[in-house]
Amino acid sequence: MTEIINCGPEDAEAWDRYLMEHPEGNFYQLYAWKGINERNFSHHCYFQAIKRQGDICGVLPTVYVQSQLFGKILSSMPFVNFGGLCANTPTDTQLLLDDADRLTRDCNADYFELRSTQLYSDELPTSTHKISMTLDLAADADDIWNGFKSKHRTNIRRVYKDGVSVKQGQQELLDEFYLLLSRSWKHLGTPIYRKSYFADILTSFPDNTRIFIAYRNGIPIATAFNGYYKKMVEGMWAGALPEYRSTQANYVLYWEMIKDACERGYQHFHLGRSTSDTGAEAFKKKWNAYSKQLYWQYFLNNQKTIPELNVNNPKFEMAIKVWRKLPLRVTTGIGPFVARCIP
Repeated sequence: MTEIINCGPEDAEAWDRYLMEHPEGNFYQLYAWKGINERNFSHHCYFQAIKRQGDICGVLPTVYVQSQLFGKILSSMPFVNFGGLCANTPTDTQLLLDDADRLTRDCNADYFELRSTQLYSDELPTSTHKISMTLDLAADADDIWNGFKSKHRTNIRRVYKDGVSVKQGQQELLDEFYLLLSRSWKHLGTPIYRKSYFADILTSFPDNTRIFIAYRNGIPIATAFNGYYKKMVEGMWAGALPEYRSTQANYVLYWEMIKDACERGYQHFHLGRSTSDTGAEAFKKKWNAYSKQLYWQYFLNNQKTIPELNVNNPKFEMAIKVWRKLPLRVTTGIGPFVARCIP
C-alpha cells in the first residue's frame, strides 16, 4: 500500500534516516527545520512523505508563508539556500509533485515554489536566475592552496599581514555574528531575522553548524554561518561591515573555512547560492568554485506568472533605499516582522 502522510514528531527519526541514506538528501530537508520555522516564524509546515509498506520512499518539506505584504506562499524551503523533494523513483517524484499541486489548491495559496538543485518537470514554470557555487575539497588543504592563481594567494597573504584573523564557534559567537549580519544586511537594504532564529538553528543542529568571525586587530568585521551534512559544507549566511570593505577580510575568512572543512574530512563546500553574472559569483570563482544551475519551479494558482520577490524587482527599489537609511535599532526591531514574510 502506498500513501502520502503529513509527518509529525513520531516520524522525525525515520524521515532523517531516509535523507541520510538517500544520495540526494540535503541539509535543508531535515525534519528539525519544521520546528525551527514554526517556533520562530509561526508558519505552518507540511512535511509530506510517501510511505510504502511502512517505509518512507520520498519526502517533501514545505513551509506555508502567509502575509498581507506578499500573499500566501508555499515554499520548499524558505529562508535558506534551497530545499525541494527527495524520492526513490520518478513515479514517487510525480506523486509528491501531484501532492504539492493539491496542497496549493487546498490552501488557496498564490503559488507553490520548489527550490532545488534538480529540474523535476519540463512542464512546470521555471526560473533559472539562481546558481550554486561549489568547491571540491581535498584531504590536504595545501592541494587546494596550490590550485589557486598566484594573485589570489597573494591577496590572502596580504589580508593576513593586515592583521586579520579568524575564530570559529557556536553560541558563544552568536552576539557578534548577529551584530555583523544586522549591519551588513541593513547596508544591503535587507530585513534581518530575529537572533533567536539563528540561536534555534545552532541548538537544533549542534553538530552540524558553525559560526566563523574575522577580526582585524581584535575588532570583528566579517562573519559566516555554515551548515555541515554528509560530506558537504553549506555556506548559509555571511556579512561584513561596509566600512571595513577595503580590508577584504573575506579572503582570510573563506580560506580559514576551507582549511577547516578539509581538515574535518568534508569533500565539497557549497559557497552558497548566487545570482548569475554578479560580483558574488565572480568572487567565488576565485576559489575555483564551479557553478551549478538551481531551479525554482512553480505551481501557480491565484498568481498566474512567475513571482519576482527579489531585490532586483524595480517595485522594491524605493523600499530598499529607505531601509538603508533607517537606524540599526529600527531595522533590527521591525526587520524580523518583515523578514518572516519574505521566503
